[in-house]
Amino acid sequence: MRASAARRQGAARLREAGVASPERDADLLLAHVLDVPLGRLPLVDDLGTGEEEQYDALVARRAAREPLQHLTGTAAFRHVELAVGPGVFVPRPETELLAGWAIDAALALGRPPVVVDLCTGSGAIAKAVADEVPEAEVHAVELDEGALAWAERNLSGTGVDLRHGDLATAFDDLRGTVDVVVCNPPYIPLEAWESVAAEARDHDPHLALFSGQDGLDAIRVLEQRAALLLRPGGAVGAEHADVQGESAPGVFAASGRWLDVADHRDLAGRPRYLTARLAR
Repeated sequence: MRASAARRQGAARLREAGVASPERDADLLLAHVLDVPLGRLPLVDDLGTGEEEQYDALVARRAAREPLQHLTGTAAFRHVELAVGPGVFVPRPETELLAGWAIDAALALGRPPVVVDLCTGSGAIAKAVADEVPEAEVHAVELDEGALAWAERNLSGTGVDLRHGDLATAFDDLRGTVDVVVCNPPYIPLEAWESVAAEARDHDPHLALFSGQDGLDAIRVLEQRAALLLRPGGAVGAEHADVQGESAPGVFAASGRWLDVADHRDLAGRPRYLTARLAR
């Protein structure tokens, strides 16, 4: 089969299945099968029989709403690549903004910073910080054992101190010494189950998705833990749902422990993450 015809057929099948970006996903799957960069796809003429069968099988799995990154085995995140698959939350492009904030906050100190990534999941934020701020002392923690195995793989050789533990109790040995706390916690309300995309609801660990009736349980714990870990004047940043642009920062503002509580929007203009600074 001609590669161009396979791409069209794959995209049509994904579109019919309700996949959000059918053309791009079809192209990425074909590039994965052929082991070529995405930009070289137009130069490919025909698919071999084995390649066609492999591509059709991957398109069928994607049409069944299996995450694209599970099919390719990797996820790009800022300047690093992560191994991902069943058992770990697939990092989203929106979270790159939060990681960028953490990186900027660390660099602004003008000295080697201490950065803690709570709820690290695949290790995405911790790995990005270690990559872009090589002088940083980076610590990360993950509770879910399945996700921890992926984080161990992704953070191997980076120098990141990865631990198995709970957001609520992690890093007692770092109390009052941390410069930047960053966290992508679970934040989906339990009542929103039906509205969650099938790729996340059926494949991401529920521990990484849901957080109580209002979605703010983990953020409440984060507010308390960050206040213990940070040095006076240290900064915290946390992702939240787009409907939590007031309620999530409100958790921090209500405690009286924080200055400069602010919310930030993503590239689509939706509320995406909060930041705050511990009062001196």
